Amino acid sequence: MSPSQATTSNLLLRSLSSDDYALLEPHFVRTELAVGDIFFDRHRPIEQVHFIENGVGSIVSDGDGDQIETGIFGRDGMTGIPVILHAGETPQRSFLQIGKGIAWTLSSEQLLRAFDSSVTLRTVLLRYVQAMNVQAGSTAASNAHYALPERLARWLLMCHDRIDGDQMELTHQFMSIMLAVRRSGVTVTLHTLEGTGAIRASRGLIHIADRARLEEIAGESYGEPEREYRRLIGPFGKGAHGAAAVR
Repeated sequence: MSPSQATTSNLLLRSLSSDDYALLEPHFVRTELAVGDIFFDRHRPIEQVHFIENGVGSIVSDGDGDQIETGIFGRDGMTGIPVILHAGETPQRSFLQIGKGIAWTLSSEQLLRAFDSSVTLRTVLLRYVQAMNVQAGSTAASNAHYALPERLARWLLMCHDRIDGDQMELTHQFMSIMLAVRRSGVTVTLHTLEGTGAIRASRGLIHIADRARLEEIAGESYGEPEREYRRLIGPFGKGAHGAAAVR
C-alpha cells in the first residue's frame, strides 16, 4: 500500500500538490534497501526511481580506481535525476550509504509520463535538480578550498540532516572514500573533532554530540545547498541552519 501524502516522510513528495502526488501514488511500490544496494550504475539505463523514506544515498564518480562522492540525498529527495532530464543514464553511480533504507519506487517510464503531463510537477522536480546542482558545486568548492576538518564536519552535518537521531554507522574506510582522502587522515580528523566535543566516535559509529559546535567547525563550507533547498522546495535540515531558518 502506498503512503498518503500526509504521512510520507519524503519531503519532496510532501511538497507536491495533491493532484501531482495523485499522478505518482498509484505506481508506488515499497522497497526495502540495505547498505551498498545500487540505485543506478555507470552507463546503464536507469529503469527505476526511488523516493527515499529512510536512509542516506550517495552519488559517486569513479576514475583511475578511485571514487569520490558528488552528491548526497535522503528523505529530501529522489534517485535518478538523469531520468527527468531525459538522459536515461549517467557516467556516475548511486547506492545506499547509511541506514536501513526504505523507499517508494516506481518505474522511470511511469515517472516520465507524469513529469511530461504536469507543468507543476515538472517545476518541483526541476527545482530539486537545481538544489542538487548547487550541492555538487558546493562539494567541489569545499574540496578545493577547505581543510579536512571543515570538509568532514560538513559531510557529517549533511548526513545528520537526513537521518533520525544523532548516531550513524560509518567506517573510517568509507568516509575516506567519500571524501577522497587517506583513511589515516580521516582517523586523525575524527580524533580532532572528538577533542572539540562535537562528536563521539567508536568502531563503526559516529554520534553527533554537539551539532552547533560541528556547524561552527564547518563554517561557510556548509549551508548554501540547504538554503537553496529550503528556498525552492520547503523546510529541511537540523540545527541553526535547519527548518526554522526558512526564508
